[in-house]
Amino acid sequence: MPLSHLILTSDYCNTMLASSLMSTTNRLYRVLNAVARVVSGTGKFDRGLMQLHHPELHWMDVPVCIQYKLGVTVRWCLQSRTPQYLVDCCTPTFSVASSQRLHSASCYQLIFARHRRSKFGRRAFSVVGPMTWNSA
Repeated sequence: MPLSHLILTSDYCNTMLASSLMSTTNRLYRVLNAVARVVSGTGKFDRGLMQLHHPELHWMDVPVCIQYKLGVTVRWCLQSRTPQYLVDCCTPTFSVASSQRLHSASCYQLIFARHRRSKFGRRAFSVVGPMTWNSA
């Protein structure tokens, strides 16, 4: 299995976390803080843990990390470095004949799938991946 597929499998939950509730990301912050305490040797009630995340540990905030990993996954899809079912989710607007004259075709934007207003429909990679790419 190529390295990109292994990294992609380790980040598969990013689409589910893309529009998650604050309570979910707060749990992830607690886990990151616990790991940062172990790595740095600080106590439970020591201050300045968030300042330790950025410069010393080179960690991003959870929402920023989720958006970054989604963007990387979409980039790999556009380069055909991912499985075909993911590549099929990322369709550039210039490849669709009916939208070749649109402004979005020259901006290298992606078409995202329509979804119903459900909890998990908007979290699908076919929706969140292209929306993340288009917002950058």
